[in-house]
Order: sequence, then C-alpha cells, then structure tokens
Amino acid sequence: MTASAKATSIRLWDFKTPPMRAFHMSWFAFFLCFFAWFGIAPLMPVVRDEMHLTKDQVGWCIIGSVAITVLARLYVGWLCDRIGPRLAYSGLLVLASIPVMGIGLAHDFTTFLMFRIAIGAIGASFVITQYHTSIMFAKNCVGTANATSAGWGNLGGGVTQMVMPALFALLMVTLGLSSASSWRVCMLLAGAVCAITGVAYYFLTQDAPEGNFAALRAAGKMPQKSAVKGTFQEACRDYRVWILFLVYGACFGMELTLDNIAALYFIDYFEELKTADPVYALGIAGFVAGLFGSMNLFARALGGIASDRCAAKWALSGRVRCLFAVILLEGLALMLFSQARTLQFAIPSMLLLGLFVKMSNGATYAVVPFINKRALGSVSGIVGAGGNAAAVAAGFLFKSSVVSWPMALFILGVIVTLVSVSVLAIRFSPQMESEEATHPNLAGGEASPVLPAGVQAV
Repeated sequence: MTASAKATSIRLWDFKTPPMRAFHMSWFAFFLCFFAWFGIAPLMPVVRDEMHLTKDQVGWCIIGSVAITVLARLYVGWLCDRIGPRLAYSGLLVLASIPVMGIGLAHDFTTFLMFRIAIGAIGASFVITQYHTSIMFAKNCVGTANATSAGWGNLGGGVTQMVMPALFALLMVTLGLSSASSWRVCMLLAGAVCAITGVAYYFLTQDAPEGNFAALRAAGKMPQKSAVKGTFQEACRDYRVWILFLVYGACFGMELTLDNIAALYFIDYFEELKTADPVYALGIAGFVAGLFGSMNLFARALGGIASDRCAAKWALSGRVRCLFAVILLEGLALMLFSQARTLQFAIPSMLLLGLFVKMSNGATYAVVPFINKRALGSVSGIVGAGGNAAAVAAGFLFKSSVVSWPMALFILGVIVTLVSVSVLAIRFSPQMESEEATHPNLAGGEASPVLPAGVQAV
C-alpha cells in the first residue's frame, strides 16, 4: 500500500482491504448489470415472434436499449464526484432492478420499448466501476485494475447470451411454463439479484482508500460538495476528452451493438441456423454470441496490462500508442467479420474481433485517469457516454431497410479504422509525462496519486 492507502498491486484473494473489496464488488456488480441489461437480447427471437415485431421495431428496441445510457452515464459521473461511488452504485442497482423485472409486464411493442429504454440506465454502472477502481489503485497498476474490473463485468454480456436461453428452456421443461411466461420469469430473476447486490454494495464497500466521502469531508480531508462545481465544464473544455469519447464509441459502442444483434444476426444470416429447429437455433446462436462476450474474461484486462507496460517504457505517450494500435486492429477485424458467410469463418473472425474490441476498451480507460484528476468522474462519464452514443448511431444502420446487416458491419469497420487516427492527436505536457512516468519496479510510494476532486492524501 502507498502512503495514501492506494493499492500498488492486485491481490485477487484479498477480500479484507478496502481497495480489493471495492475491486471485487465493483466488477461483480457490473457483471450483474451487464447480465440484466442484455438479458433480453438472446431471447429477442422469442419476443419478436410473440409480439409480431417488424425489423424496424426490432431496430428501435436496439436503439432504445442504449439511448438513455448516454444521459445516465453523464449524470452518474458527476454524481460520483459529489456523493461517492458507494451510494451511487447502491442506488443505481436498486432503482434499475425495477424496469428489469418490470419488462415482464410488456404486452406489445410500445410497452416493451418503454421498459427496454428504462433498463438502459443500468449501463451507467460502468462509470461507477471505473471511478471506484481509479481512486483505489496506484498509477503503476490502475490501467490493469480498471481494465480487469470492467472486463470481468462486461463478461456478463457474454454469459447472459448463454445462460438466458438455457434458463428459458429449463423453465419450459421443468416447470411447464409457456415461452411467453419463461422469458418473463428469466428477467424477473435477473432484476431480483441486482436489487440484492445493491444492498450488499452499500454495506461491503467504502468510497476511497481512506474512507467514505462524507467522513472525509467532515474531517476536512476532502473539499465540500460545492467544490465539485465546474468540474463537468472543465472536462468538456478538454479536446482529449472528446477524442476519447469518439474512441470509446468505436470500441465499446461496437461491443454494445454486437451484444444486441449477435443472436439475431446468426439466426437470420447463416443457413446452418435458418433451417434448424427454432429452440436449437436459439441455443446455438446464444452460445456463439456468448463467446464474443466471454472474451472479456481476459481480453479487456490484456488491453490494460499492455497499456501499463507501454507506460512503463514510454510514459503516457506509450499509453496513447497502445490505444492507437488496438483500435486500428479492431477496425480491420470488424471489416473481416462482416464478410463471413459461414459459421466456420464467422466464429474465428468474431473471436479475433472480440479480442481487439475488448483490448481497446481496456486501453481507453487506462488513459482516462490521467486526463484530469480533479474531474475524474466527469471525464469517465463523458467518455463512457461515447460508447452508448455510438451504439445508438449504429442502431439506425441496423434498422435501415436499404442496408443489410453485413454491410452495416462493414461500414462500422471503416469508421472505426478512421477514428483510430484521432488517437494520435492526444498529447500530454512534458511535465505531465515526467510526473506520471511509471517504473516497472514501483512497489512503494508514488509522487502524485490519482484522487477525485481534491481528496487529500493522508
């Protein structure tokens, strides 16, 4: 531990220290949020048939699932600076569980879309996860901590693709439920677990290594809430924040899009599944789509590790170079996947795409903590919103009647490749480069710990 109680290493079996408790609780909470957020996606073929949804309506559901998250992430980032990640996460989990469970009440396109939009607020959990780990870990491992917690959390998007179809079939076989009842019960269970975890987060974590924000403010170790005013505007004025907004849209936005469309894409565009039994096809499509999400188990962390290694050699410019490389490779891999016409080619190319998408996610948030330490929450929120803004924009491509889904994927691949060039415009001052230079043998104190909105080291 450093003098400021920040962790300088990630000890996975440590559940006692505040940084590691926050690490484990934040990734697990994010895992459940992602599981619930996209829990309905692998069941969409069933919902589509039950409610007789058109391609246009399915497109609106895809857009709706990520639209509200843009605003939610902006708000939650600002909220973390004011009340701390502990209260923010607990409140989000409990409140967001309501529409997750409530979507079972949907009976037509309008009501289904309303609940799908409301569920999207749970995606703001990502910002809290990154905020919490950013203030708990020292600069020599913050990239790895951010990427690993987010990656393991994002894993929920892959697991839900596999688990929900299996749970759906299990409820039909063991309890004799109809398909209409089974998918509703699946979502009810997901929402209930989120609510329980929200309560647990409140009791098992604290805001910062030194304690909760309220106690730190009372002890004079942290500025009052009023001192946070202006940090959002400060973040908005930094051009690097908006480059990262675009970059995160190019990586996480593509991940959200693929999480939403993968099961439908494989069923509708591959003959092997189009002609198969519907229940069997749903299971296979969910499993294949789940492989993409499951790469979060290691790939996002790999992006953070690569960024930390590059920073050890080339300081902050090393993080920028790493981010450019993985984003560029992601764009090329996306274009390759769009050309797949058989499962034998589609699955390997999708896994290659998944590797670079998730490494890009991790590499992006390995840069974020160094943009503006005082406005960390606002920066995290704006950059995180970029992922959802891009997913919303991509959704319009997939609802278009004149653009096929493979062509939409190819277009997105071209855009991602072009966006990668913007990364090279990110610059840090020589003083910042010198201050943040990380050495591989760092094990003890550090000169300038990353603290939120004026928290003082103790």
